[in-house]
Amino acid sequence: MPLFDNQEIVLNYATFGDSSNPALIFSNSLGTSYHMWQPQIDALQNDYFIICYDTRGHGKSSAPRGPYSLDQLGKDVTDLLDYLNIDKAFFCGISMGGMTGQWLAINHPDRFHHLMLCNTAVKIGNEAAWVDRAQLVREQGLDPIAATAASRWFTSSFIDNHPDVVKALSGALAAGSSEGYASSCEALSVADTREQLKDIRVPVTVVAGTEDPVTTVADGEYMVDHIPNATLATINASHISNIEQPEEFNQLVRQYFKQ
Repeated sequence: MPLFDNQEIVLNYATFGDSSNPALIFSNSLGTSYHMWQPQIDALQNDYFIICYDTRGHGKSSAPRGPYSLDQLGKDVTDLLDYLNIDKAFFCGISMGGMTGQWLAINHPDRFHHLMLCNTAVKIGNEAAWVDRAQLVREQGLDPIAATAASRWFTSSFIDNHPDVVKALSGALAAGSSEGYASSCEALSVADTREQLKDIRVPVTVVAGTEDPVTTVADGEYMVDHIPNATLATINASHISNIEQPEEFNQLVRQYFKQ
């Protein structure tokens, strides 16, 4: 796989489709890799030039000791777009990737046609809980987190009906970088975009899962109420909605990213 090395971070990335098509970059959730977007890659690569990357500390990207910051997560995206000579793209991020998208919409609106912010919030969880989780992971590794991840990511019916998918994602989380995960938790512990949402001047679609216990529909409604030119779409899924309801998710991408 190609690597982008800017000397501070090495990002593992992949591209799919014809580079003459509109660029669409995907940003993964905490504890996953760009492979989580396979249902979207399969469905959309004929229409877009798809760019997927492993967020710093995840997958095959490097995992320097943190804490990381939301600024770093966002700048990794613009640096990668610069490296690929892409002036403007569509963006879709989920959970932590959705927070990265908020930073991009606030700080670099000129780089994006439209951003889809999925299963995310202006402030995910609370600082103390994230700091405690980072400490736990540094002390005990990722196995304890991986053992309970499915119940946060998916509905019980999906877990029952798709055990292989759940097992693969949980296993990948367990095998990930403890330092990368912990450093990302520290980024999320202080990430808060509430005061800046009003300044966003680029089209935004917020996707909320009706069964999501982590980032709720109310979280999505708050974002839409405070972002000019934002639209809310709901999807019958829990936290990793692009995997739980791939066809519905892909349809939302097509619908809202029409130029």
